[in-house]
Amino acid sequence: MPLFPVAVSMIWNQNRAECMPQIIILPHAEICPQGAVLEAESGESICDAALRAHVEIEHACDRACACTTCHVIVREGYDSLSDMDELEADLLDQAWGLEPDSRLSCQAKLGTQDLVVEIPRYSINHAKERS
Repeated sequence: MPLFPVAVSMIWNQNRAECMPQIIILPHAEICPQGAVLEAESGESICDAALRAHVEIEHACDRACACTTCHVIVREGYDSLSDMDELEADLLDQAWGLEPDSRLSCQAKLGTQDLVVEIPRYSINHAKERS
């Protein structure tokens, strides 16, 4: 049974004649209070797709795989993502709220399946500015 009660389907892109996966971002009190459904391209990172759709996921290292502020938990579709390399695995050990299906969104590249993603409530970002 899906975790998010939305019919998740592939979007047919007529111009490119290929299927584009969707990313469903579960509600997050600060970053995305209503949740979001994003169109993404295969090979695009979760972080890049989120930022393009104006979901301001943290990325203190500017997506260079040097921090854990873009940590997400992939609730559905984990197996369709690109493989995790050793650097990402080592960094994830430092992430707040680490779970077996955690990834750094700047490193996790989409395959062809839809994803359901949760942004953890907290991150380890000592430089985050609050207004």
